[in-house]
Amino acid sequence: MKEKEQQIITWLREEPMHLQALEQARELALNDAWLAAGFVRNLVWDRLHGYARATPVNDIDLVYFNPEDCTAQNDERLEQRLRARSPDLPWSVKNQARMHERHGHRPYTSSAQAMSYWVEVETAIGARMNADGQIELNAPLGLDALFSFSITPNPRHAIPAVFAQRVRDKGWLTLWPKLEVQEIR
Repeated sequence: MKEKEQQIITWLREEPMHLQALEQARELALNDAWLAAGFVRNLVWDRLHGYARATPVNDIDLVYFNPEDCTAQNDERLEQRLRARSPDLPWSVKNQARMHERHGHRPYTSSAQAMSYWVEVETAIGARMNADGQIELNAPLGLDALFSFSITPNPRHAIPAVFAQRVRDKGWLTLWPKLEVQEIR
């Protein structure tokens, strides 16, 4: 896994937009914060497909964990702060301390636990820049699926219709034609 982690970190460092987003997120100093989902996943799929440039992201998912203030209004304030600094970046901020409510789960205890319930295995990955400028990864479901040209339903989410709809709506198979959709195991 260390080799795959280092490869992702190298790819993140090579992309100016990714570095800018990592730096901006770090400046907020949020608890257990990660730039997650398509921010990392799409870049890996781009590189595996041999694309020289990163495909545009629909949004930049900043997830964090703060059980003391679970309001959507706080997330909106954080998005506004980020947009004021980088109006060209499509920020989406979500406190994972309240996301369990969306799916009827018991409360999560961390961003990693929340990510471990996301719809696709490959999506459950986040990156952040620490105070020393080093990039760290958080992949609670591992990295093997992300590097195997697959789109894999997460058995912990286990709603096949949601998975199928996301595959259709996101257009992943058009953007990255070498990907193969896996079945729920």
